[in-house]
Amino acid sequence: MAVLDLKYYGNPILRKVAKPVENIDGEIVKFAEDLIRTMQVNNGIGLAANQVGRDIRIYAVDPSVIDMSEEPFVLINPQIITTEGEQSGEEGCLSFPGLFETVARPERVIVEALGVNEKPVRIERDGLMARVLLHEYDHLEGKLFIDYFGLLKKQLVNKRLQKLKAGDLEVFR
Repeated sequence: MAVLDLKYYGNPILRKVAKPVENIDGEIVKFAEDLIRTMQVNNGIGLAANQVGRDIRIYAVDPSVIDMSEEPFVLINPQIITTEGEQSGEEGCLSFPGLFETVARPERVIVEALGVNEKPVRIERDGLMARVLLHEYDHLEGKLFIDYFGLLKKQLVNKRLQKLKAGDLEVFR
């Protein structure tokens, strides 16, 4: 398994709407394995394909961070079926190293997708895992967690975001 290069704020691929995966072949299965490996090496709990430079609808999630009995998995062509409730909590993003802010999201989500075995999967999660599933889905839509920031929060981090965009990866550390 390879560790892929992360793409950071300012890279245009992070704002692209990802294309559906047309065929789950050996290349996609290998990419899914590399996506999980890259997420783990970078201490992430989720990672979308566009965060490593691919504009396809696939993301990895690692629920073992919360429940050691669970394994990391990949969702291909995910669709949000329903959300309910509301929660607020701290979020970070591997494309924004060191930036953590409170974001409001639904408390519960149901996602349907394909697994790497081409079989349909239905994931129902709440709390932190719902947050992760929704955060990664947003990436596939070209939406970033900073888009949820209020005007004041955006103003407070704007100068640091501009430095990150210019390539300063230490700006939030």
